[in-house]
Amino acid sequence: MPDQPTKEAAANIGVVGLAVMGSNLARNLASREGNTVAVYNRSYERTDLLVSEHPEAGFIPAQSYEEFAAALSKPRTAIIMVQAGRGTDAVIDELSKVFEPGDIIVDGGNALFTDTIRREKAVRETGINFVGAGISGGEEGALNGPSIMPGGSAEAWQTLGPILRSIAAIAEGEPCVTHVGTDGAGHFVKMIHNGIEYADMLLIAVAYDLIGRGTGKSPAEIADIFTAWNKTELESYLIEITAEVLKQVDAKTGKPLVDVILDQAGAKGTGAWTVQTALDLGIPVSGIAEAVFARSLSSKPKQREAAADLPGPSESWTVDDPDTFIEDVRLALYASKIIAYSQGFDEIVAGAEEYSWDIKKGEIAKIWRAGCIIRAQFLNRISDAYSDDPGLVALLTAPYFRDAIAGAQESWRRVVGTAAAAGIPSPAFSSSLSYYDGLRADRLPAALIQGQRDFFGAHTYKRVDQDGIFHTLWSGDRSEIETAGSSH
Repeated sequence: MPDQPTKEAAANIGVVGLAVMGSNLARNLASREGNTVAVYNRSYERTDLLVSEHPEAGFIPAQSYEEFAAALSKPRTAIIMVQAGRGTDAVIDELSKVFEPGDIIVDGGNALFTDTIRREKAVRETGINFVGAGISGGEEGALNGPSIMPGGSAEAWQTLGPILRSIAAIAEGEPCVTHVGTDGAGHFVKMIHNGIEYADMLLIAVAYDLIGRGTGKSPAEIADIFTAWNKTELESYLIEITAEVLKQVDAKTGKPLVDVILDQAGAKGTGAWTVQTALDLGIPVSGIAEAVFARSLSSKPKQREAAADLPGPSESWTVDDPDTFIEDVRLALYASKIIAYSQGFDEIVAGAEEYSWDIKKGEIAKIWRAGCIIRAQFLNRISDAYSDDPGLVALLTAPYFRDAIAGAQESWRRVVGTAAAAGIPSPAFSSSLSYYDGLRADRLPAALIQGQRDFFGAHTYKRVDQDGIFHTLWSGDRSEIETAGSSH
């Protein structure tokens, strides 16, 4: 254990890991009144570079974990910004050796929430507080103000809260950070954020594709459409940057840059985590799942090449009324976006119940209004919905969203039907519409599925006309079918 802090122990916060995200976060912290930042990197050259390039920050550099700990005032608080996985575990182990009970270790990386639960439990046994904090906004957000989703103990939040509030993005006068819940709650909510991000990006890409194919408009012309959309209820960071991407001209060829980018989308895993966790929780997140699968499909060039000559629609597709079609696409995009957020919040509710987290859904919507990738004006409507009805069963049943979908559904159906007839993939549009229709259906064909399950596996079923659990003694002769029921 280190000795009591000396006069050199002047930093109230430290950052371990000084790659771009860590360096930018350290600079953000140092720029805020009241913060003094100690910095450490495994390679001291990177530490020295950061300190020399930004003398105005007043960083306190450390060449060892012992020196880093000695530079921090109590309770010592350090944010880890290293690659998720073994690297994070290694830093936690080293900090645990030089920190004391009551000190705070914060993992600000993109960790899987179950890893955070495991780490928090192990670190808690030493008396040290461990916090998993989702940080969204990329390099720019880390520097200028991210959306921050910390978990951990209430004790840790007392010290950490003012520090994180000082660097978070501001939306309508409020910092985009809140204490999400205990142990892995912060990284869980960040995971859901990224899953919604996947869906939102695919929906926008499909909207672009449909307009381009249906109207023949150039990327630059479609950029103007997205710029106009950004002044409607679709106002968001992703719509804004989409317009910028579509305007960009490739310096080498003179073509629209989007046309020379290889159509294979990468992924870092958080979208897949969202879908895998949803499956474990039994929550349908079909829009998010389709977005994950669409990226996977795009990255299978050999399969796509082999399938290129498979038959499609026999007739070519043209749009008779481009303006009406474009408005239909806008409304279909908005309706599908509502479904993606509704499904994401369904997963938050289920996760909170499974892991005993007290997650305030309205506060989550508020901290996503700025700093993060999915920041959007309509998050205010989500916050209002949960404020009006904290027990809201499904977001899309709130009056605002019910009315929004009511006004969009005819356009939504036309777009999905048109895309299918034209042979244009619109997975997140169509799956979101199917989810919506499934949710509102009086009766689903699941009854037949349960009958099949009882036939081949004696899985039993319930009846619509009486209580109890039932199993049919199936036979090829219908007259010999018997039913056995129980009242429990």
